[in-house]
Amino acid sequence: MAGQGAFIFGCEGLILTPAEHAFFARVKPWGFILFGRNIADPAQVTALTGALRDAVGYDAPIFIDQEGGRVARLTAPHWREWLPALDQVHQNKRYAARSMYLRYRIIADELRAIGIDGNCAPLADIATPDTHAILHNRCYGDDVLKVAEIAGSVAQGLIDGGVLPVLKHIPGHGRATADSHLELPRVKTKERELKWSDFMAFEPLSGLPLAMTAHVVFDALDEVHCATVSPTVIDMIRTHIGFGGVLMSDDISMQALDGPLTQRSQAALAAGCDMILHCNGQMAEMKDVAAAAGPLSEIAQSRADAALTWRRDPVPIDIEAATAEFQSLMMGQAGNG
Repeated sequence: MAGQGAFIFGCEGLILTPAEHAFFARVKPWGFILFGRNIADPAQVTALTGALRDAVGYDAPIFIDQEGGRVARLTAPHWREWLPALDQVHQNKRYAARSMYLRYRIIADELRAIGIDGNCAPLADIATPDTHAILHNRCYGDDVLKVAEIAGSVAQGLIDGGVLPVLKHIPGHGRATADSHLELPRVKTKERELKWSDFMAFEPLSGLPLAMTAHVVFDALDEVHCATVSPTVIDMIRTHIGFGGVLMSDDISMQALDGPLTQRSQAALAAGCDMILHCNGQMAEMKDVAAAAGPLSEIAQSRADAALTWRRDPVPIDIEAATAEFQSLMMGQAGNG
């Protein structure tokens, strides 16, 4: 759909305010993202997702960070809770890919039931002994090939459940020893090593429809700019990794970035991001981002339209049977897939 804004926005609370409705109707975000502040119970979330789409007048994708474990916006008693991903993988390494597929197929079923059709997963970040605690147990392991395999299974579980996967944090956040929510991480590893480890994990996943950048400086590629605002790094993501889908920034308001939001947004788009992710739902900030980002470019619109073709009706599944299989795998028993 032409004329959509090059941004994904949040909202402030449990219901859409008249001011938010009018603003979204005017600026037409390509999509939305929900956080814990937006979640009370299934009926409330279903009403909110409906109101967001009603505001823009089209079936906008609505995303959430529902990794399970520490990063989960949907929690008990209304939704299932999960181990941190790394703990689950370690509990049954042999069937890690299958168990993670089942986990995210079940999560997708829960998301679709309340009008959410995008999930910010899988992660292809490689865990290292020095990975910051904000990320470490969200990773799927320290072996590049296994991480790529598991991430592919996570993505397939979401896709089979009718939910768009968002690959993160491209080209790799695992070597970061700082929390990019609070400061800018800097990675000094040489380019050759990065290409054979961190970057390589993303290559088998390069055909996925959407990905989110890392607010990380890779000195070997660009000593000045983090990946989100680095033309050099984004060119590497497009050419070396081969990612051809929608490339969104990580949250543009994180403290890893400096300068006003208008400058950050323009820098990310100029570097090659397709759209800006802004998460906190603060109206004044969203107005700045919308004004700075403007509508999707022609190529970004093409990628965005292509991404939505991945949003399909779920493949039929017996959730009780899937849950039983998952539980058997977690007890160390062989699966059937």
